[in-house]
Amino acid sequence: MAKIFSFGFWNSIARLILRNRIIILLLIIATTVFLSTQWKNMRFSYTEANLLPDDHEDNIAYNEFLDKFGEEGNLVLLGVKDSTLFKPENFEAWKELTKTLEAYPAVDYAISVSNLQQLKKFEDPSRFEMVPFITEDNPTEEELQQYQDQLYNELPFYENLVYSSHSNTLQSAIYLNKEIVNSKERKTFVIDELQPLIANFEEKTGIDVKVSGMPYIRTLNSQNIIDEIGLFILAALGVTSLIFFFFFRSIRATIISMITVCIGVMWAFGVIGLFNYEITVLTALIPPLIIVIGIPNCIFLINKYQQEIKKHGNQAKSLQRVITKVGNATLMTNITTASGFATFILTDSTLLKEFGIVASINIVAIFILSLLIIPIIYSYMNLPRRKHLKHLNKRWIGGFVNWMEQMVRHRRISIYITSIILLVASIIGIYTIKISGSLLEDMPEEAEFFQDIKFFEEEFDGVMPLEILVDTKRKNGVLKPATLKRMEELENHLAEIPELSQPISITRLVKYSKQAFYNGDAQYYQLPSSQEQNFIMPYTKGFSSNENLLTSYIDSTGRYARITTYMKDVGTDKMEELEEDLWPQINKIFPQERYEISMTGKAFIFQKGTNYLVKNLIISLSLAILLIAIFMAWMFRSFRMIIVSLVPNLLPLLVTAGMMGFLGVPIKPSTILVFSIAFGISVDDTIHFLAKYRQELKANNWKIKRSVYAALRETGVSMFYTSIVLFFGFSVFMISSFGGTVALGGLVSATLLFAMLANLLLLPSLLFSLEKNIANKEVMKEPAMKIIETEEDEAEIEKEESKNSER
Repeated sequence: MAKIFSFGFWNSIARLILRNRIIILLLIIATTVFLSTQWKNMRFSYTEANLLPDDHEDNIAYNEFLDKFGEEGNLVLLGVKDSTLFKPENFEAWKELTKTLEAYPAVDYAISVSNLQQLKKFEDPSRFEMVPFITEDNPTEEELQQYQDQLYNELPFYENLVYSSHSNTLQSAIYLNKEIVNSKERKTFVIDELQPLIANFEEKTGIDVKVSGMPYIRTLNSQNIIDEIGLFILAALGVTSLIFFFFFRSIRATIISMITVCIGVMWAFGVIGLFNYEITVLTALIPPLIIVIGIPNCIFLINKYQQEIKKHGNQAKSLQRVITKVGNATLMTNITTASGFATFILTDSTLLKEFGIVASINIVAIFILSLLIIPIIYSYMNLPRRKHLKHLNKRWIGGFVNWMEQMVRHRRISIYITSIILLVASIIGIYTIKISGSLLEDMPEEAEFFQDIKFFEEEFDGVMPLEILVDTKRKNGVLKPATLKRMEELENHLAEIPELSQPISITRLVKYSKQAFYNGDAQYYQLPSSQEQNFIMPYTKGFSSNENLLTSYIDSTGRYARITTYMKDVGTDKMEELEEDLWPQINKIFPQERYEISMTGKAFIFQKGTNYLVKNLIISLSLAILLIAIFMAWMFRSFRMIIVSLVPNLLPLLVTAGMMGFLGVPIKPSTILVFSIAFGISVDDTIHFLAKYRQELKANNWKIKRSVYAALRETGVSMFYTSIVLFFGFSVFMISSFGGTVALGGLVSATLLFAMLANLLLLPSLLFSLEKNIANKEVMKEPAMKIIETEEDEAEIEKEESKNSER
C-alpha cells in the first residue's frame, strides 16, 4: 500500500508539473515578482543582537534602565595622540571640526578641548556658571601649551572624558541624539557626514584621528555585513557553478542550476522582507546558504535525468521518472536539513528564532523550485548530447568507490580504531572549549575601526558601556551625602579594576562644585562634607541643569542614579569573574534593605545572551537529533537502525567540537549554529545509504556483504558529489572578514567532510559487524515511505505510465 501510494502520488505530481508547465512558470514568476516587492521591507540591524528572551530578568532590567535614562550607547569618540594638535593652525581646525559636528541635527552636544567649559564661582549673586575654558579666539602656541598644562593638572573632572589618565591623548566626545542611535539616520551621519569631515581634517593637518564609540562601531560593522552579503552570494555562485560544471561538463546544466538557486535567493530576501525581519549577521548567511544547499538538489535531478536519457533516450519518460524517482529522496533530505535549522525556532532568542524560520522555509522552497524548474526547462530543450553524458562513466570516481569498498572489506578494525582515537581526542578537546561573549571578537581585525577600538582600550580602558543603576528608594535620595559617599566608594573600587575605565556619575559634578567653590583649587576636587554642602548649596540654585552632561546621570526625581564605566573587550569568563568580584562589594557598600542595585548595559547584556545561547545549544541540538531520529523511525520503522545511523552522524559533531577546543575556537553565537546545521545536512547521506541498503538486502535474500557493497557503489558517487559541493560551498564563508563567519564556514565544511567519510566507511562497517542483530526481516521492516525504487516499483511505474499513455 505504501508503495502504491508513494509512487502513485509522485506520478500524479509529475503529470501535474509536466502538463501545466506554462501555468507553473507563470506562478513562479508571479511569486518572484511579489517577493521582490517585499525587499523594501528588509531592515538592516542598527543595534547589537539581543540574544536574551524579552522576558529574561536581565533584559527587563536593561529596558527599565532605558526607560529612565534613554539609550546609553550614544557616544562617538574622536581621539588624537599627537602633540602638534596644540599648534594654532591645527587647533583651529580641530575647533572648526567640533563646531561643524555640533551643528548637525544628529548631535546633541560635543565635549572637546576646543569648546571645554569650566565651572566658576561668582558672587553677587552667589552662583556657579559654566564659562569657556579657552577664552581667546586665536590663542598663540604658548597660550595653548598653558591651557594644556592647566587641563591635565587642574581639571580632574575631565579625566577620561577629554584627556587620558595614561598619556597626553585627547578625545572629543560626540553625544548623538538618542532618538537616532538605533535608526537609519545614524548610518547617514556616520558614513556620509562624520567620516568625510574627519578625512578632511586629517588631510589638512596630517594628524591621525582615531574614531570609536558604540554607534560608530555598530554602523561600520553593519555596513560590513551588508557589503559581505553580495560577496558571499557571488562567491557561492562562482564556486558551486565551477564544481557543478566540473562534474557535468555542461554549460546549459550549469546555467539551469544557477537560475534555480538565484530565484531561491530572491525568494529568501523576499521572505525576510515579508516578515519584516532585520538583516543580522545570521540572516545575512541565508541567501548563500540557499545556493549551497540548493545545488545538491540540482545535482540529483539533472544526474537522474541524464541517466534516464542514457538508458532509453525518451525525454518525456525521463522527465516523468526524474520527478517520480528523485522526488521522495530530495524531499526527505531537504526536510531533514530544514529540521536542523527549524530547531532554532524553539529557542526563546528572537535572533535565532528568525534565523530558523527564514532558513527552514527557504530550504523547503528551494526544493520546490528545483523540482519544478529543472524538469520544465529541460522539457523545452533538446536531448543532451553524448558529450554531456560522459561524466556518468568517470574512471576516477570508480577508483574512489573501489577504495571505499576495499577499506570496508579489509580495514574495518582500522576504521574502528581510528574512530575510537578520534572520539577520545575529541572528548579531551571538548573539555578545553571556552565560551566567548565578546562583542568585538567576530569583527574584522584588519578593519581600521577595529584598530581604533584597540587604541581607545589602551588609552581610555574601553569603549563598551557597563551601567550600574542605583535605586535609593526615595525622592532626592541620590544627593544625600551618605549615598554620594557610597557611590564614590564603589567608583574607587571600579577604577582599580584593570578591565574597566574611570567611572562617570553625578559624584563628579558634586566634587567639581566643591573645587569651584574653593576657586578651582584641584586639591578640593572631592565630595563636600555636610557642612560644606550647606555653604555650596546657595551657589547651585541658579545653575542651569541643561548646561552639563552629567544631568543625564540622575533622573528627574533624584531617586535613581547611574554609574557608567567602559569595559575592555573581555570574554565571558572574565566578565563572570568581574561580576563575582563586584557583587560582594556592591552589597557591602549598598545595604540591600536601603538600596536596590542592578548591573546592565549593552556589553553586559551581550555577555549574558551568549551564556544563555550556550545553555540552549544542547537543547537545540538534542531537539534536532530527536526530530530527525523520529523522522527516520517513521521512514525505516526500525529502532536498531536509528541507533546505527546516529553513530556516524554524531561522531563528526564530536570531532568538530574537539577541533574547536584544540584550535582555540570558542563557543559563541556564530559557532553555536555549526552543530545543528551540520547534523541536519549530514544525516541526508545516511538516509540515502540505508534506503539503498534495505532495498539491496531484500533483493539479495538478506545477504549482508553483497548488500553493503551494492549500496556503497550505488550511493557513494552521489554522496561524494554532494559532499564536495557542500564542502566548498560552506568554505565560501571563510572569505568573510568576520571571525565568527569564518569559523562557521570552516567548521561546517570540516564536519560535512568527516560526516561523508563516516557514512561511507564507518556506517557500512557497523552494518557488517552487527549483521546478526539488524539484518533480518523483523528489524528491517517495510518502510513507511519509499525513498529508492525497487524492480517491483519499476514495474509499477511502467504499468502506471502505460495506463497514462492509453488515456
